[in-house]
Amino acid sequence: MRSDVMKSGPDRAPARAMMRATGLDDAAIARPLVAVVHTWSNVSPCNLNLRELAQAAIEGVRAAGGTPIEFNTIAITDGMAMGTPGMRASLVSREVIADSIELAVDGHSLDAMVVLCGCDKTIPAAAMAMARLNIPAVALYGGSIAHGTHDHHPITIQQVFEAVGAHGAGKIDDSELASVERDACPGAGACGGQFTANTMAMVLTTLGLSPLGFNDIPATHPAKVAAARRCGELVMECLAAKRTPRELLTRTSLRNAARMVAATAGSTNAILHLLAIAREASVPWTIEDFEPASKDTPVIADLLPAGRYTAVELFGAGGSACVARELIAAGMLEDAPTVTGRSLFDEVAAAPRADKQHVVHPVNAPLKPRGGYSILYGNLAPEGCILKLAGKDSGHFEGTARVFESEEEAFAAVQGDRIRAGDVLVIRNEGPAGGPGMREMLGVTAALIGRGLGNDVALITDGRFSGATHGFMVGHIAPEAARGGPIALLREGDRVVIDAGQRELRTSADLESRRAGWRAPPPKVTRGVLAKYALLAGSASDGATTHPDTAVQTAKHMPIKSDQGVIA
Repeated sequence: MRSDVMKSGPDRAPARAMMRATGLDDAAIARPLVAVVHTWSNVSPCNLNLRELAQAAIEGVRAAGGTPIEFNTIAITDGMAMGTPGMRASLVSREVIADSIELAVDGHSLDAMVVLCGCDKTIPAAAMAMARLNIPAVALYGGSIAHGTHDHHPITIQQVFEAVGAHGAGKIDDSELASVERDACPGAGACGGQFTANTMAMVLTTLGLSPLGFNDIPATHPAKVAAARRCGELVMECLAAKRTPRELLTRTSLRNAARMVAATAGSTNAILHLLAIAREASVPWTIEDFEPASKDTPVIADLLPAGRYTAVELFGAGGSACVARELIAAGMLEDAPTVTGRSLFDEVAAAPRADKQHVVHPVNAPLKPRGGYSILYGNLAPEGCILKLAGKDSGHFEGTARVFESEEEAFAAVQGDRIRAGDVLVIRNEGPAGGPGMREMLGVTAALIGRGLGNDVALITDGRFSGATHGFMVGHIAPEAARGGPIALLREGDRVVIDAGQRELRTSADLESRRAGWRAPPPKVTRGVLAKYALLAGSASDGATTHPDTAVQTAKHMPIKSDQGVIA
């Protein structure tokens, strides 16, 4: 066993002595030592049930002949940090969570692990840690929150953000805003639409890292605890079979995951996170690999933010298996192994079907003819960027640049009624290094929707979008402004063209004539983890990770500053 290096032989008596102090006896120490890692926190509903699920997983490990070792790591709640300086911590937390899982499990030479995750960044972090360690492992998502009910209509946190915009525009009063706030979130679970958490939970399933159907079970559903216990048993089966995550993480499983994201108009954050997971698994995968997945896959799931239903209704309709079944029938998925030892196609064939459902459409009767995103390039994004297509029928927008140096500046302009139809909001210096931390712009985008401007303006940024964002939005622009990307050279009044047909984000402005006058902005943070991330983070086009390979590439292109400014 891997753990023998820590616990076996006369020289390891001190380690065994410390293990005995925790209550382990000879038999428990002799068994495989299995980490049960979770991101429990009571700061928000997103991870609120993970401690209970961890106990069930612990019972499963023990029943199957292992000795469970429990660890807890951090979580940042995007919905709470959104629009504040704290949102800079969100993407950085993905790296910290993956690092902490790796350190805890490797530091104790554990034999296998179950990872329980909840809100947005905890899910890709789980997959990244699994890929790094490459020991037998199973991931389980804590589940979606149930939707709230307001005026006899279902609502989610998305409607609260949009209500803020409506309130700022005078469309609703204080009382109505307070009522929406109280009704939106009824209990434990991550945000209910096909936002980042539920998109990434589906990704974990499609990659084969989670058993099919388990992540679909809502957080408060009675079956969730049994699923967690089964994951504890399953990891022991993986250990016996020597089944490891990198056997599952391949170009085939990544293509399948990209298609599932496209078919559900899922969060564009999945692109960033799949790039990061691929990097950790040493699988060749680039931002361009997402384009064919979206171009050739129609949107068939009627899910929020642009659709009608939440993850709870998708679960009732048959869950991820229902989506996969339609894509398999159309020849749009490839068979691949999964953590259960059975193939993806076998798992889907065995999954129960709903008698009648309205959430998932057949491929030959889609909601939209192509997936919910497109990869663009052009003179404003030489390394690429992501156009979110969900909720917008046209693939073309041309307008006048309104340039803002931060999310706060743009939000103030929207709430101050200074944005007009035809404007292209440019929010820069919010990238991985410039943010630092690549904040999401949900406060701004939701305010635009709330003011009724969603179809009349566009927004481009080197930051990110929440999965709850809809409208004509371009994010992840690379290179970012803080590292001298062309977006740094745009000026108020420049003409900006977003063209999905030509796959371009461009301007007619003479950017190069402005290059000599550009100076890198001073860092917003000069100490601590955010400063460290700003120094090490790679490009958004490569996942914005702190992986050593991306850090080396970043160092080659970073501006060198002197007292006179940037000299190279």
